Amino acid sequence: MAASAGSGRAGAEGPKGPGPLGARAPAEGQPALRSLPAGVRPAPACQQLITFKDVTVDFTQEEWDHLGPAQRDLFKDVMLENYQNFIFLGPLGQERTCETKNSTLEEDNYLGESSMNRFTMDTNEFGETFRQMEYLIEHHRIHSGEKSYQCNECEKAFSCNSDLSVHQRNQSGEKSYQCNQCGKTFNYNSYLTVHERIHSGLKPYKCTECGKAFRERRYLTIHLKIHTGEKSYKCNECGKAFSQRGSLNLHQKIHTGEKSYKCIECGKAFISYSVLTIHQRIHTGEKPYKCNNCEKAFRQRGHLTDHQKMHTGEKSYKCNECGKAFRDRGYLMIHQKIHTGEKSYLCTVCGKAFRERGHLTIHQKIHTGEKSYKCNECGKAFRQKGNLAVHQKIHTGEKPFKCNICGKAFRDKGYLIVHQRIHTGEKPFKCNVCEKAFTDKGYLTIHQKIHTGEKSYKCNICGKAFRDKGYLVVHHRIHTGEKPFVCNICGKAFTDKGYLTIHMKVHTGEKSYKCNECGKAFSSNSGLTMHHRIHTGEKPYICNECGKAFRQRGTLNDHQRVHTGEKSYKCNECGKAFKEKRYLTIHHRIHTGEKSYKCYCGKAFRQKGNLAVHQRIHIGEIPF
Repeated sequence: MAASAGSGRAGAEGPKGPGPLGARAPAEGQPALRSLPAGVRPAPACQQLITFKDVTVDFTQEEWDHLGPAQRDLFKDVMLENYQNFIFLGPLGQERTCETKNSTLEEDNYLGESSMNRFTMDTNEFGETFRQMEYLIEHHRIHSGEKSYQCNECEKAFSCNSDLSVHQRNQSGEKSYQCNQCGKTFNYNSYLTVHERIHSGLKPYKCTECGKAFRERRYLTIHLKIHTGEKSYKCNECGKAFSQRGSLNLHQKIHTGEKSYKCIECGKAFISYSVLTIHQRIHTGEKPYKCNNCEKAFRQRGHLTDHQKMHTGEKSYKCNECGKAFRDRGYLMIHQKIHTGEKSYLCTVCGKAFRERGHLTIHQKIHTGEKSYKCNECGKAFRQKGNLAVHQKIHTGEKPFKCNICGKAFRDKGYLIVHQRIHTGEKPFKCNVCEKAFTDKGYLTIHQKIHTGEKSYKCNICGKAFRDKGYLVVHHRIHTGEKPFVCNICGKAFTDKGYLTIHMKVHTGEKSYKCNECGKAFSSNSGLTMHHRIHTGEKPYICNECGKAFRQRGTLNDHQRVHTGEKSYKCNECGKAFKEKRYLTIHHRIHTGEKSYKCYCGKAFRQKGNLAVHQRIHIGEIPF
């Protein structure tokens, strides 16, 4: 269909107007359109527009496969020349060009829809390649801004028919493509194709760097940015950069406070539909992602992926500062804030800052008093789901975390980790003031309040204040008389579990803590610590009134009552009061007649000291 310069009359514009095809004369240097073949009449005025399909030669796949390379190149050259001739048949309007490898194609012509395939054309302006001529034509409309396809419902316009079709399906809710495996339906076939790979396990897109495979090309493209470090999308508010535009869009909602997606069950709002979908599974109980190894199910695919690394032991994400490795990238990012000191999440009530948003969310419940997680057995409520899970093991008696050194079992993995530091001697939490080290961060936090003098937890009955909430809980039991920890052997009850643990060693005779100086053994670490002060002469507890020093805080407390005259311990029988509880205990034996300390000669005494004095008579020692 090559053009002939001498046959331009059929399309030339005469003095009285355009020719029969409605085409104007070509510019100087441009090929003219050839004359119509004999026997072909010009189209009537109302049918002057023709489509590119009318002047194309199309091949079936079988025909195309039989063509040689030279024949295919000739086909492309002819079709390109046809296209150059064809674009002069319509009004040009505003001229814009998209340069191909071999020619310049003008836009804003009525081209219609071509069925010609396998015609590759490139645009130098954007470097895009098209497999079909109609794709190039659609691409031209991006530059021209032409949107020829309009929705009848909402009048929204589109540059190509396929976009309009997708839009109309979204409007109507039509989902024509159904999965044969699970019955799920989709708006169009490409979504179904990707979905079916979930069932088949097919992941055709593989990363050449690390070998990780993906079901969709776009996920591979996103993944590759991890290796290149590319983050093309930057927030104008805070400067944070992202590898995906969608991630930037979600991030910007943090600044605007926009939460467009609301749960119809509880009213909670979210910044994205996907987060809402995951949240709704809390209400439905749905856990679609199941582990093939242990059958444990999860609401989110990411949680399953992290869980499976427990079975494989894989820890792909390594800290460049200290070398510590993590199963999940998010954990690595949180860990790195330890090195940088970054605490991005600030409490608006008290100003306390946190490294993780989750920690801030939990902290804010202290101010609101919210305790969302309630035990079905005893009704006790908790701020965190994890604390409820650990608590419920009290009722079931489950202790799944066992020490491989001494065999002791724990309800929570965190307790096991702290316990194992007893065996290793590791004390990673160090006080900046006195250099004292601790096995657990909580112990360090309590200890630091000694230096600051902070006592945040106050008894609403007697006004006494404590550094730690646990101490306040134990103290409350003095007022209520509650002693929940009972010895199975002698029935003695205690206000604190630690006291029961120490007491049990009276029955077992266990004394695990031995003094390196004199070899004396003790049933508790605190007993050994106080004993050590005999050797060192340390008396850290000093009376502000008289300057007298003591090895134990309790002894100082008893001494201070000498100055105040306070006698807090009163006998219910006779009303006599005492400065120390132990004196009241001894006094009670007068009323009960109890004499717990018995000599082998049969004589009994109320106090251990009296028995010791008596026994000296038998050995011939003069007591004083």
